[in-house]
Amino acid sequence: MSPPLQFLLNGEPVLETGFEPRQTLLQWLREERGLSGCKEGCAEGDCGACTVAIAEIDPRSGKDGQADRLRWRSVNACIQLLPMLQGKALFTVEGLKRDGALHPVQQVLVDHHASQCGFCTPGFVMSLFALLQQRDDPDRAAVRRALSGNLCRCTGYRPIVDAALSLAGKTLPRFDETALIETLRELELPPHTAWSSPFSQQTWHAPVGLAELSALRMEYPDALLVAGNSDVGLWINKQLQDPPRMIGLGMVKDLQGIEETDGELRIGAAVSLNDAFDALEARHPGLRPFLDRFASMPVRNAGTLAGNIANASPIGDAPPLLLALDARLLLHRDGRRRELPLREFFIDYRKTALQAGEFIEAVILPPAPGGLRLAAWKLSKREDQDISAVCAALAMRVEQGRVADARFAFGGMAAIPQRARQAERAVLGRPWDAAALQDARAALAEDFAPLDDLRASAEYRLWSAQNLLTRFWFQSLEGGHALTLDQLEAAS
Repeated sequence: MSPPLQFLLNGEPVLETGFEPRQTLLQWLREERGLSGCKEGCAEGDCGACTVAIAEIDPRSGKDGQADRLRWRSVNACIQLLPMLQGKALFTVEGLKRDGALHPVQQVLVDHHASQCGFCTPGFVMSLFALLQQRDDPDRAAVRRALSGNLCRCTGYRPIVDAALSLAGKTLPRFDETALIETLRELELPPHTAWSSPFSQQTWHAPVGLAELSALRMEYPDALLVAGNSDVGLWINKQLQDPPRMIGLGMVKDLQGIEETDGELRIGAAVSLNDAFDALEARHPGLRPFLDRFASMPVRNAGTLAGNIANASPIGDAPPLLLALDARLLLHRDGRRRELPLREFFIDYRKTALQAGEFIEAVILPPAPGGLRLAAWKLSKREDQDISAVCAALAMRVEQGRVADARFAFGGMAAIPQRARQAERAVLGRPWDAAALQDARAALAEDFAPLDDLRASAEYRLWSAQNLLTRFWFQSLEGGHALTLDQLEAAS
């Protein structure tokens, strides 16, 4: 028999057997435990009404004699599958009260009149609770970033943000992290645990090592690999798909590391988007505004960089940036590895170069060359939580006054994320001047024939791509934006 699923719910142990692997955490909380503070608004990780907080042992802690530490995250319960909770501590809005008193996060929302209908309020509470477990003195930018996945149509954000800022620097009740870590250690699984539903043919495999994962992938090459479930969750909730066999990657420690060796950055396939983005920002600080527009905090806490690549979506926002940075993929099949440039990974719409039984083990970024000019932008109808109409990541090196390297990558312009080869050729070996820009703009029409859809017309997409290239030219000129009228007209 399968061992019971074990995790903590508001500090109390849970042993769950006989569950459906595709059951969402939201469904389980409301239907099995009667915890209705977690709301269903959109069932796709957009509205934040179902936000909960999760604490787990940081897989990158406890090394080189250092103590283990907890990692706190806000996630969307509607797109977390129940078996993904194994070995973690889950907190809902009902679990924050102590001795009958509201938690300070709950109380300040009352004091600042930061709730009207109240439907969205539990989600805001849990997002702020998770933030304040990580840092005592958040600024306005950190608060807004933490709330990027929560929608409120009544109160708006000002009183909510003000309420959160009123807690900055104050001593808040905290959990005993040492005791919590010890409890979570007791919930660790043996290698390769499988949970099967007695009511259907569904099976969830939970390998904890790379060898077990590799063997499972070879035995079940058609099984669905699940890391953060931020994409697969929509297939289940919206398309009503019923995957019979899933392999969870969240407990494979070999996939959870971020390492830098000789300037080369390696990001494991189960590393969250937020952790991966922090590593990218450390190399390229100017990327933060772009990275913050990728979905929302709870989605980035759950989703993975490798998952955003493996789903081969033409509108994924990570691939254009990684293409511009000349990333490679470390692929694993039956104990053997191979490296593949990311530019060769996407074959056609939703089709990749992965072989049967093969999976992404890591994303590899080469050393950042000196003098690299890099920019990334996303165009969409909303600032947060929206799909790109056009995504552009542009990288260039100029040596001795001429373009030595150019990588112009776009998403939303074709069936796959891809580089604009004709536009790149148009500038290589030339001064990066207005004439080169004009030729590159014209070449984009040869690189792409965008489609019309509800997000944008083909004409808009092409013009936008050309204008983003012009924006990159403005930013990369020496002397900043002090351009003459002639220069502006020549680049228009």
